[in-house]
Amino acid sequence: MTFDTTARPAVLDLRASKIREVANAGMGRDDVLPFWFGEPDEVTPEFICRAGIASLEAGETFYSQNLGIPPLREALAAYGTRLHRPTTVDEITVTNSGMSALMLVTQALVGPGDRTVIVTPMWPNLVEIPKIMGAQAVTFPLGFSRDGWTLDLPRLLETLTPDTRMLYLNAPNNPTGWAIDRHTQRAILDHCRKLGIWILADDAYERLYYGADGSTVAPSFLDIAQPGDRVVSTNTFSKSWLMTGWRLGWIVAPADLTEQIAKLIEYNTSCAPTFVQRAGVVAVEQGEPVIARTHARMLRARDHLVAGLRRLPGIEVAAPGGAMYAFFRVDGITDSLAFCKRLVADAGLGLAPGIAFGPEGEGFVRWCFAADPARLDLGLERLAAALPALRAAA
Repeated sequence: MTFDTTARPAVLDLRASKIREVANAGMGRDDVLPFWFGEPDEVTPEFICRAGIASLEAGETFYSQNLGIPPLREALAAYGTRLHRPTTVDEITVTNSGMSALMLVTQALVGPGDRTVIVTPMWPNLVEIPKIMGAQAVTFPLGFSRDGWTLDLPRLLETLTPDTRMLYLNAPNNPTGWAIDRHTQRAILDHCRKLGIWILADDAYERLYYGADGSTVAPSFLDIAQPGDRVVSTNTFSKSWLMTGWRLGWIVAPADLTEQIAKLIEYNTSCAPTFVQRAGVVAVEQGEPVIARTHARMLRARDHLVAGLRRLPGIEVAAPGGAMYAFFRVDGITDSLAFCKRLVADAGLGLAPGIAFGPEGEGFVRWCFAADPARLDLGLERLAAALPALRAAA
């Protein structure tokens, strides 16, 4: 008798990363300009690295607490209090990456058959997470124009029916750069509060926000949530503090939920490495200049790239309100994966295909602009030179 040796159906049905598919076609080539992944092009600041090294040199190579070392939880509570509203340590969970934070919250709150709603286009990992748990993932698309991406609020509220367990919302958004406004936030929170729907806000890009009024911190559900509200925020050290490879994140959640997430951490990773957490403490307590410089750099890069893309015929792009991506439509392109693969092969330019972010992203391409203007210009030159032939082949 033979038995099936593969994974269960929910895992088999998960989408493989189409961004990785494009990147795999270009990795190892020195002539490729890679703008496909969402990470800054700078290394972690030295003072943060030194804190991690000092921890290792001090012999902190043992297990730590499930929820994180007290100094980091205290620092994150103070950070949340400063940015949003009074936050206590018992609301803070330290995780092995923002990705892990999203997975842990979903494991805690979503089960087989549950209905979840996800605002898209969206980072593919976040769309697939509920499916791992056997839940239903209902996507709700943003609208696009040259003026920006928009959310049809009345229609979203109609979609958030009483049988909905969780709303997943990422703003500023990857890949579109869409940022939510306070009016929309309040309307969503009021609606979800009445129906008992959980809100999971992925706040990874909250410090990369380009408010029309000069604001640099994105509106957060934490600003307006009341005690007892079903609101959870997940965050990461990756973007704000240039720490993508450190794999450190955190959750802000009601205290009674935090206690249960601690159990899940025990069965997933047990704890985050202490030396990584020591680096996190220093980042939170001393890293505001890093965030300010990164924000200014990203804003300049955004404006530079958007202006360059708008000079190219057949491209529609809106200036993103946050994050670090230009998500633009290319006229005549109906297979963005094939387009991006050809772009790597023929032009040495690595971008992410819009289809990677769901059917709503087809015909679009994502460009991570976390790079120097000169490097962006070189990429624009390669795109401009390749477009005629790629369109003809489409």
